[in-house]
Amino acid sequence: MAVGRLHGMGIRPVVMLTGDDAATGRRVAGETGVDEVKARLLPHEKVEALKALEREHGRVAMVGDGVNDAPSLAAASVGIAMGAAGSDAAIDSADVALMGDDLTRLPYLFRLSRKSRAVIRQNIATALLVKLVLVVGVPLGMVSLITAVLVGDVGVSLLVTANALRLARVDA
Repeated sequence: MAVGRLHGMGIRPVVMLTGDDAATGRRVAGETGVDEVKARLLPHEKVEALKALEREHGRVAMVGDGVNDAPSLAAASVGIAMGAAGSDAAIDSADVALMGDDLTRLPYLFRLSRKSRAVIRQNIATALLVKLVLVVGVPLGMVSLITAVLVGDVGVSLLVTANALRLARVDA
């Protein structure tokens, strides 16, 4: 279910790096829709596999929960630790720590991160554009200094805050 939604978002391949045996990995992959399994990996081998995936596909997110996942979480473009069941080492090594162990929340995490990046870019562009207009408008006498200060600071702050509040509407 979660893997299918990730695939629907264009996130491929979904690869399982596990220390378990290949048969167990294949069975879990078959039940979940994981594209590929790399089994019987030691922690340093997981890091090597992760680096190979990054060379082939670009940025890679790693989801893990144990001490054996900590090096890979630290090496990934984005390390995501499963918070409730996660070891302290995994949580400390990750960029993101989920508060629960529900992998079905991963598609929401990716949607929220993509939307957040878009909102950040909008906010930066808006703030720079407004400030540019004000910087040009004040010397030309088109905008008073007090208006420029209020609009440029308070107004832009309120505008970008209101824009960021849209993130609360991202569907879980």
